[in-house]
Order: sequence, then structure tokens, then C-alpha cells
Amino acid sequence: MQFPESWLREFCDPPLSTRQLADLLTMSGMEVEELRPVAPPFSGVVVAEIVEAVPHPQADRLRVCKVDAGRGELLQIVCGAPNARAGLRAPLAMVGARLPPAAASAEGQPPFVIGASKLRGVDSAGMLCSAKELGIADDHAGLLELAADATLGAPLREHLHLDDTLFTLKLTPNLAHALSVFGIAREVSALTGAPLKTPHIAPVRPVHDQRLPVQVLAKDLCGRFSGRIIRNVDTKARTPAWMVQRLARCGQRSVSALVDISNYVMFEFGRPSHIFDLDKIHDRLVVRWGRTGETLKLLNGSTIEVDGQVGVIADARSVESLAGIMGGDATAVSDDTRNVYVEAAFWWPEAVQGRSRRFNFTTDAGHRFERGVDPALTVEHIERITALVLEICGGEPGPMDDQVLALPERKPVAMRVARAAKVIGLPLTQAQCADVFSRLGLAFTEEPGVLRVTPPTWRFDLAIEEDLIEEVIRVVGYDKLPTTDPQAPVAPRPRSEGRRAANALRHALAGLGYQETIGYSFVEERWERELAGNTDPIRVLNPIAAPLAVMRSSLMGSLVDALKRNLAHKAARVRLFEVGRVYRRDSGVRDGELTVAGVDQPPRVAALAYGASERPQWGVRERAADFFDAKGDLEALLAPRQPSFERAGHPALHPGRCARVLLEGRAVGFVGELHPRWRQAYELPAAPVLFELDLAEVQRAPLPVFEGVPRQQSAWRDVALVLGGGGSAAAGHDEATHAALEACLRADPAGLVRSATLFDIYRPAAGAAGGGLEAGERSMAYRLELRDDAATLTDERIDAAVAAAVARAAQAFGARLRA
Repeated sequence: MQFPESWLREFCDPPLSTRQLADLLTMSGMEVEELRPVAPPFSGVVVAEIVEAVPHPQADRLRVCKVDAGRGELLQIVCGAPNARAGLRAPLAMVGARLPPAAASAEGQPPFVIGASKLRGVDSAGMLCSAKELGIADDHAGLLELAADATLGAPLREHLHLDDTLFTLKLTPNLAHALSVFGIAREVSALTGAPLKTPHIAPVRPVHDQRLPVQVLAKDLCGRFSGRIIRNVDTKARTPAWMVQRLARCGQRSVSALVDISNYVMFEFGRPSHIFDLDKIHDRLVVRWGRTGETLKLLNGSTIEVDGQVGVIADARSVESLAGIMGGDATAVSDDTRNVYVEAAFWWPEAVQGRSRRFNFTTDAGHRFERGVDPALTVEHIERITALVLEICGGEPGPMDDQVLALPERKPVAMRVARAAKVIGLPLTQAQCADVFSRLGLAFTEEPGVLRVTPPTWRFDLAIEEDLIEEVIRVVGYDKLPTTDPQAPVAPRPRSEGRRAANALRHALAGLGYQETIGYSFVEERWERELAGNTDPIRVLNPIAAPLAVMRSSLMGSLVDALKRNLAHKAARVRLFEVGRVYRRDSGVRDGELTVAGVDQPPRVAALAYGASERPQWGVRERAADFFDAKGDLEALLAPRQPSFERAGHPALHPGRCARVLLEGRAVGFVGELHPRWRQAYELPAAPVLFELDLAEVQRAPLPVFEGVPRQQSAWRDVALVLGGGGSAAAGHDEATHAALEACLRADPAGLVRSATLFDIYRPAAGAAGGGLEAGERSMAYRLELRDDAATLTDERIDAAVAAAVARAAQAFGARLRA
């Protein structure tokens, strides 16, 4: 909301400086985002009239002008402006005038001083100025043309009221009543006690009885509809300079007299209105909800298609206006318009909210109506518009047509004085609160300790007790709040040694060469369907962007998207990780997880590796990161805990290069290479490897346990076991995965086998035999560590323990020693 200070002070003029007024508004909740002077400092510029303009004898583009500056003598000025002509009144910088530095195109330089000079041999005693040379506007096509009745010799700053300041307010959505100059003045009056000058709007006497039939079919769209016909209007009339000036200082350019009047009243009283060309309306107006398939060409030139969720104003043939947002092109006023229909209505905020965003534009009218506009003053504001139309364009007004159908019900809101004092943190009396409500113009009744306020028609933001409490502190002043130190004791809470901090995990991943990313919790539905296998994700009711419509149940989609962004910036080697929550439908409550209204929000940690496994160096041959690189990083992250892995499937991962991660037998996540289908679908040059883990499980950490140094030496024996193809030696035996076979070898009842480390795998060529193996068989070689802490092992005990381990493998998996 932008407006000039001078306009505000016409309604309420408190004894405050500009800066004090800005601070007052900011501290009352109406943040002043910017204070800007209307014009930069300059002096010595007056209103002058060109009496004579003749061509320069030595230059085709220059004119020698005789100028009357109201000093009793004519001045000779050489001017190159194309619009310099006899009879024009324009700004004249006298000799000695000081213009803003921009006039000399020197930012930060001293003022530009005008002196007497010669241009192509002709004396020039000053300079006729354009708006840009004065810093008023960017127009430099010619001289700034002033009104024909401008007083000669008058200082230009006084004539154009340039000693003014533009206020730009950043208003929150609940301050709809402050979206006008009068509304802000009403707030200033309440805050300062300065009198509010409420303008008297006298009814205009109708001179004919012509009415336009209006039928309101949707009371849930329009609660009140007012309008009147004005005939024989001169639409070619020129908008007065004072109105053009005020509109410009509110950020609105002048269009035509009728449009300017409508905009002026909107900025003045916050009432959007619309003026139809009466002769283009067919038979009548109908206020209703749109119908599927109906189209409307708007004033901005775009054509839209409406439906049953959009309010419209139609005539007997077609839709003519988008209710509360923008008028239609078909009934717009033009220079040929003679008869008009002025409309002002109360549109329910719920019926306007979000409609303009559906069509990718916003308007000042929609901005106000979707927040709430006073329904009680439609007639008064049409009277104000009518008076301005008659003053500027002439015309013959008709009778007022006012239909009141359904207005908002204003229920009283109770505020407890003790509750207000407790919430605000400031001692308050009932008399203080009553004074605040009186100053704000709120009707109320009193009981001991309680005030019941009936919100006025212009306040749509007063619905609960806290709203009234906010009004009290706004007027009393936030600066009155005492400075109080917090009384709550602050005691450190030591973290359990059995739980790793999330930041410790972040540092661990950063130490492994990964960089952290932070992704949106709402993602594309495609990611959920393809990368998480989630066909029923949790949907966002009001997404910030159409693609980001669902809540993520996996972090993998966010990491793949971050990878694409990095590749777009020509990154060849990418290591990313994210720690964040995912969201899934689940009414159960799990340890370390957050559940709200049946939505489970467990934390996850995920990482992605793409490109070379190591940074380029001379000692290692470059190769692409693979499953085992990600597995190694995962094991380093979980150390000293030892995860195990089992073959599994995941919607996002390669079916043959994917494993489930287990800790102490509990599944905690997945690791694997991106599925070839998704590598191609997401246009990746190569497949990255990823892992995603349950953060709560990863954070569990075993407590340190003292273990003495072994008193006996370990013995080492190598065994090569031959297993049948497909992982099973014979029917009836379990599948011989590495994890299962390692566990089997270590399961020594005597406890002598301390570890079993796989160091070699051998397979003959497909379909062939060799190395003592039949076709389809494979050899897995393990190094067994044996130790007895109580006594030195003998060869007999070692051989017996190794034979027992081989026998266990033979029984469980059909394994045999390789010859």
C-alpha cells in the first residue's frame, strides 16, 4: 500500500514528524517498508510560460525562446525540447538554480548549478526542464507541461506539492481495513488521539428515473449490490492534475477520467468499483456463479474460461465481468461511451479468495475483496463516485439501486481483562481496555472484568479473544512492554552415550566426502510413484507450486533431483547426503518417530554418490563409484557397529545391485544402484549409488565395554569351500550367502573361531569346469582366526576346530573343501 503523506494528513494530522509517524505505524503492526521523497532536493525552479519560440539560427534542433517567469521581463532561453512552443507553461531553472545530481548524470555528485551561458552563439539565461531533469519522473521526451492556469513565477515545489513523502506499507492479510488512505487515517487517529476528519458525502439528486435491472442469483457470492445509471457523460474529459498526481503517488497511472475516478475512490476509501458502458449491456445484469465452458475477455486482454467455482456478472447474452476481480473488455468504457452504469458491491471474501491466482494475475480489487471490504458503505461510495463524475465529466445521474441480500453476521467477542494482562505481560485496567476500544470505534459492553466487543462492518479480523488483545497492545504501545528477564531455570541435559547426535552423523558423512543438501518436504508425485513405490502419498492441500503436490515418503527423489541440478552445472563428481523427515500414512507410534493425526514422520538419512570413486590422482586408476563404494561408506558411518546385508528389492534400485541393511538383525534401510529404468527416465549419464537408513536406528550407539588385551596368540587357517551353483549345494540346504556362511563358520560351540574373513571367490567360466570345480560351482575362501584366551592352542585342537567349521558348512549348505 503506497500513498502520499499529504493525503493522509488531510484526514488526520497528528503533531508528529514524518519519521515519528512512520515509527508509530510500524509499531502498531502496519510496517512502513519505505519512506521516499516525492522529488529530490532542488531550488530556484519556477513556473514560466514560453511567449515566443523561434528556430535557432545555428542549429536545426534548438529553439530560442522568450520566457515569462513572472518577473516583469522576458528571459531568453535556448531549448532543444521538441514540445517547446508558444503558450506552454513549463518549469524554468533560473540562473543560480540548484538541480539534483541526476541532471548532470553524476550519481553522488554535488548539485548541478545553472548559470548563464551561450549555446551556438546565442545567450541563454537559464534552462527549461523536463521531469527527468528534476528527478520527478523518468520522462525526458520533452518539457514537463504544467497546467495552463499555473501561477507564473510560483516555485515549482509549491505548485506541484513536491515537499511530500511517499509511504509504502507492508500490510499483513488481517489488515484489510488499512488498504485505503482513510482507513490508515482512522488507525492514526486511534493511535494518537488526533481528530479524524470524516468527509461528508452528500447524496446526488437524480434527474431521471432510468434503472438497469439487476438480478442476484448467488447470495453466497454477493451480499449487497448497488448501482446507478449516469447518462450523457463526456468520457473524453481530462482528469484533473490533482487527481492524476495523487494516483501517480499511489503507484497508479492515469488511464481515463472515468477509470481514474474509480481508482481514486478505491485508494481513498478502499472500495473497488466498476463502471460499465451502459449501451453495451444487453437487457440486464445477472450476478451468479460461472458455468463450465463460458469464456470472458478481460480488460487486460487475456481470455479466460470460467467454471462453477468463479463468480461472474453477466448480461442476457454472455459473461461481462469477473466478480470482484476485473471487468470485461466487451462492456469497458471508451471515448465513444455516452451512458455508464456505476457498480459497487460486497463480494464475500471466500468467493473471491484464490480466484485470480487460478488465472495467473492479481488485481487491486481482488486483493481487497478477498480480505474483506466494508459492506455498509456501497451506496455512500457510489455517491462519491457520482459526484466526481459530474464534476469532471458531467452527466445526468439516475436513482440509486441498492439490493441487500446477505451481510456478514458480526457476533460479539468477549475479552477478559485479566487474560489480556497475562498474555501481554503488562498490568492493564478495564478502563484502559475500554478506552482503546472507544478510540478504535468498536462498540462494546462491559461487565466486571469482561468487555464484549461487536466488530464493526469494516473489521473482518476480529473473531476471537486474542484478536482483541492484539488491538489493546497495538494502541497502548509495544514500547510500553517492560523488559523482563526470563525466569525459567535453564539446566543442561546431557545426551545419552547410547545415542549419537544427528550432527555427529552429518560430520561423519562430510568426513567421507559428502555435502549436505536440504530438500523440500513436498515433492513431485512422480518421484513418490517411481522411486518410493508409493501410489497413495499424502497430498498437500495448498501446494506452493503445482508439481510439489505431495509429501515425500523417501529422501531418494530429493537426492536424484539435487544430482540433476549439479550435473546441469557441469559437476563431474557428486557426493550428496540429506538428513530429514519423511511422511507416510501410519496410525502407529514408533520409538524416536513423530506421529500427528495418523501421519508417521520418521527421520531418515540418505546419501548419493555419482562419478569417480576417488578424486583424480596418479596413484589410483579412475573408476566409477559402485555398490561396494556406497557399502563401504555406509559401514564407515555405522562403525563400530557391524551391519549385515541381504539381497532385496527396492522400487528405486537395480534389482541385482540392491541390498537390505540390517543392524542386530533389524532392517534399517537399503543400499544399491539406481534402477536403469529411472536412470534413463531422469536423463542421467550414469547410474548413481544410494543408500537410505532409518535415522533413529543409526543413532543407536553401543556403550564402550572394557576388554583386556589377549594373553594368547591367535592362530590362522585358510579354508576354501566349494558350493553349488545358485548359492545352494544341494536340495534341502539353505542358500549360501556370504553373511550366512560367515555366521556358520563362526558358530563354534567351543568359542575358538573368533572371525571368518572372505578373501577370495573363484568361479569357472560359464558352462565349463576347471580348478577342481564342476560347471556351476564356485569357491569361497575364508581366513579363520582361532584363539583360546585360557591356554595355548595345539595343532590338534586347531585342526579339530577347522574340521568342525567345515562340517557345519557342509551340513548347512552342502559345502566341501576344495581339493
